[in-house]
Amino acid sequence: VQLQASGGGSVQAGGSLRLSCAASGIWFSSYVLAWFRQVPGKDREFVIGISGRGRPSDSDSVKGRFTIARDNSKNTVYLQMNSLQPEDTGVYYCAAARITSVFYDVGRRESDYDYWGQGTLVTVSS
Repeated sequence: VQLQASGGGSVQAGGSLRLSCAASGIWFSSYVLAWFRQVPGKDREFVIGISGRGRPSDSDSVKGRFTIARDNSKNTVYLQMNSLQPEDTGVYYCAAARITSVFYDVGRRESDYDYWGQGTLVTVSS
């Protein structure tokens, strides 16, 4: 199983970036997908996720600015980040959790996820 994140970079406040995460080795449509981020000295935090049926769930800190989408035909999940702020700086990780029931929803804890990508750095300058 491999999750390959890409698209990170440096941008000024107010700018946009799009991250991608390509998965291999899993039945993609059977997984909840999410993005977490981490800054030095802090725990990894949930940013946004998407259910198997395409329903998004986002954190309050990114509501209205970040969107998530999945393309099951390409085994890829995308994170569109708009109106970026310096506090959005961090290493962004994609994660996948196997759906085990029809009631399975987007988890917000690291322990909810089975597989993780390697992370991609996003730097937002003021």
